[in-house]
Amino acid sequence: MSYSGVGSSPGNVAVSHGGKMKLIDRKLKLTEVLLRCSATALALLALILIVTDTQVKKIFTIEKRAKYTDMKALVFLVVANGITAAYSLLQSVRCVVGSMKGSVLLNKSLAWAIFLSDQAMAYMSVAAIAASAESGLIGIRGEEKLQWMKVCNMFGKFCNRAAGGTASALLASIAMVFVSSISAFSLFRLYGGATQRQPNDAVRK
Repeated sequence: MSYSGVGSSPGNVAVSHGGKMKLIDRKLKLTEVLLRCSATALALLALILIVTDTQVKKIFTIEKRAKYTDMKALVFLVVANGITAAYSLLQSVRCVVGSMKGSVLLNKSLAWAIFLSDQAMAYMSVAAIAASAESGLIGIRGEEKLQWMKVCNMFGKFCNRAAGGTASALLASIAMVFVSSISAFSLFRLYGGATQRQPNDAVRK
């Protein structure tokens, strides 16, 4: 006669639970790598689109050149995307190297540093996109109260390319928001793991 549960021990249950957690860790790390690589590519694309954005318009006998440096919001967006691309690339390399070495979990100091850096990158990206979008709306609609005239009706190509760069930066920002959520989970699970070990240790004793 056999009974279910006979022959099992708390140690075996812990090993099974540990195996599932390792599988979740690997999937989470793979997702993080993909998101960071996506953020790198999208931020770099946004930077290229905006930096190379220029248009020359001849008004009567005067040639007027529109470029991204004419709008401080676009300059901020270029700087923010450059920092985001470089940071995401470095973090992607760290994740890949860590996965190759088999070290998935982080110590608390490194986890805190990554969490705070990811949060800073996400907030900076969102702020840059908000500023760029506001400047874009003024360029499209103008502002009569401040006597700011429309410019996108004259520099349509410039505005369309800037809009494409802003859209790419928005996608990079969304990727960074998801990355910051993963880094938050990776950080706070380190504190939850300490409380989960205590009942297991008590059972083993």
